[in-house]
Amino acid sequence: MLFAVNMLLATAKKSSFSGYLILIYVVIFGSLYFFYIRPRSQKQKAARLNTRKVELGERAQTIGGFVGTVVKMDDGLITLRGASGVELDFVPTAIARKYDPPAPVPESTDDEHDEEGDKK
Repeated sequence: MLFAVNMLLATAKKSSFSGYLILIYVVIFGSLYFFYIRPRSQKQKAARLNTRKVELGERAQTIGGFVGTVVKMDDGLITLRGASGVELDFVPTAIARKYDPPAPVPESTDDEHDEEGDKK
């Protein structure tokens, strides 16, 4: 009888320790989620929405790669006009980003500079 009571107490101590261990893991994961993962995902979502926001007259690129100028914005549709004059309607979630083409890099001629980079 005494042996059975000792076994039950040992089992109870082990299960309470594992219960505390599980509780510690839950607290650590919960704090990691609320202080790191959640704010980071909210920041990414806000940045994504900000890059998709376009106004009339701006150039936009869709998720399919179509680039055009915003000519009309209704409640559920954004109309883009392509370079050839074709107007296409898109849902706002299809806009991937504002389109700002990269500035052309000025080419330098090699005969202006000698090999050391100094002007002649």
